[in-house]
This record gives sequence, structure tokens and C-alpha cells, in this order.
Amino acid sequence: MPHAHPLDGVDLRARVQRVLDQHLTQQRAVLAELGPPMGPLVDSVADLLLGGKRLRAAFLYWGWRALGGEDDESVIRAASAMEIFQAAALLHDDVMDNSDLRRGRPTAHRAFASQHHEYGWSGDPERFGHAAAILAGDLCLNWTDEIFSTSGLPREALELARAEFDRMRTQLMGGQFLDILEGAHGWADLGYEQRLERSRTVIRYKSAQYSVSQPLLIGAYAARADEDTIKALASYGLALGEAFQLRDDVLGVFGDPDETGKPAGDDLREGKHTALIAHALELADADGAELISASLGDPDLDDQTVAMCREVLTRSGALERTEAMIEAGATEALAALETLTTLTDEGRAALVELVAICTQRQT
Repeated sequence: MPHAHPLDGVDLRARVQRVLDQHLTQQRAVLAELGPPMGPLVDSVADLLLGGKRLRAAFLYWGWRALGGEDDESVIRAASAMEIFQAAALLHDDVMDNSDLRRGRPTAHRAFASQHHEYGWSGDPERFGHAAAILAGDLCLNWTDEIFSTSGLPREALELARAEFDRMRTQLMGGQFLDILEGAHGWADLGYEQRLERSRTVIRYKSAQYSVSQPLLIGAYAARADEDTIKALASYGLALGEAFQLRDDVLGVFGDPDETGKPAGDDLREGKHTALIAHALELADADGAELISASLGDPDLDDQTVAMCREVLTRSGALERTEAMIEAGATEALAALETLTTLTDEGRAALVELVAICTQRQT
């Protein structure tokens, strides 16, 4: 049964959506002098910013509120910047992974390529699509800074949070590079522990930090959290962020396409070197490990082979071991919260509930 969202009581999701909608309206006006072709460019961002759990906004918001910050429109605007940053990451990630679908709809680069083909423009439609999606992502990176810096939070709060905000944006790009580097290097010459360690390093810098830990710390820094509080919140955020990505990795192979918005087994086709795969290569029998190795990164993988891979992942114990890692991360996150005595009751309750939301088995 899905958990109630801790943002519903403060109507945060709707408030974040209003900020995003207002920002896009303003940016359409900024780009209007360039002419009608700007419409589809902004639309590609608007599609990604419509709906969603708003987890990254939630962590910034509750990092602020849990330390006594007021609930006003300035923190909503600052939290909204996290959603635009997420859109940038998704736009670029889909290009790098050559993904066809995002949330059940064609990815931006596929939509732009289709537009190119439909109108019979010159050049390569795929290359055009990639370039347009990258530019849309770059717009989001610019808007992330613009929204955050003009959020209306007190100048002192922005200055206290700025270093973590900048660190988040730089480290995500490094994490994305680690991810593609891992795919290029491969795992053929690595042992089990090395594979697991590398997969967890990618998790930390590609997802865990910017999805949970860093938005949370940005909010906490802005609320003038002391060093001990920051340290405990960082432990909570890193443990939960890793568990959150491990859950996403499981859903990337076992998830229902109607729920995930992506084809079944898409992570296998994209060649994701995850902890789930590291466990399988170690625990499966020779035939099973060979099937996983041969399937990883095969863009033409059919549904029947995906089903066979799922059977290997389950039978070998790889899925069970990954689930144990997720549970351990959730437990570690909750333990870190227990050490904190400075949180508001409402903030603590929200951060506890966010552990369940980030690690639940169904989306």
C-alpha cells in the first residue's frame, strides 16, 4: 500500500508546481523574441516538470523546516530549484543512455528527432534530437541557479547554503561521468568486492547525494544548522540516498512499465552496472552469470530474455541481497535521525516518513 506523502499536509507539491509553472511562463516570454521555435524547447522541460513525487524539493524543504525555518513562499521557491535541477539531469541522462521513454512518453531527444523527421529537415534526426535535448538540459541548469538565488530566502541563508548548492551541481556532473566511464571500462577484470564498491561510488555521486543528502543539507545550512546536526543529517541522507537508488535499480529490472514509465528491463538494455548486477555475477551459476553478462548493454534485448534474467537475479539471491542493502540503508538513516535532538517534531516525522517513501517496493 503506498505511503501517504509528508508534503500533502503543507500542500507542497501543488505549491512547487505553481512556482515551476510561473517560472516557465516567464522564460517563455524571455525566449519569445527568438520566435516560435522556442516553444517546443520549453515544452520539453515543462513535460518533465509536470507532476511527480517532488522528493528533492521535499528534502530541501524539510531540511529547512526541521531546523525551525518558517513555511513561506521563499523556501518553496528554493525547493523548486531542486526539481529543475532534476529535469536537467534527466534530459542529459536520457541522451547518454539513449532511452526511448521517460514516464511513459517519448524522451525529449526522441521527440525532437521525430519533429525533425516529420518536417523533413536536413541532416541527421537523431543528432538533432540529442543536441536539442542537451540544450534543454543546459537551460535547466541555468534556471536552477536563477530560481535559487532569487528565491527570497534571507541573504544570510543563501550564503550559508551556497557552498553545498554549488557542490551538488558540480558533483552530479562528476557522478554522471563516473557512470559512463564504468560502462566503458566494464567489469570483466574486476572481482566481486571491486564491482560492488564501484557501483556504490556511482550511486553516491550520481544519485544519492543530489537526490537526498544535498537538498536536505542545503535546507539545513540555510536554517543555520550546527556542525553536529549537519553531520547527522549527512549520514541520514547518504544512507537513504543509496537505498533510494538501489530501489530504483531494482525497479529498473523488475518494475511494472505502467508504474515506472520505462520498458521492462530497460536498465539491462542500457548496460547499468548496478549492485544488483554485481551480486548476480557473483552468486549465479555459470550459465546464469553468462546470461546476465551477455544481456547487459544489449539494446535489442527482448522481453523473453529479460524474463530469464529476472529469474537468474531472483534464483541466485542477487535480488534478496539487494533488498537487504535497501533495508540496511533505511535502518541506518533512521538511526542517524535518532541521534538528533534539535529537530522540530513535524520535521522529524516528515524525515521518518520520507525513508518509507524512498524505499518502498512499489512506486
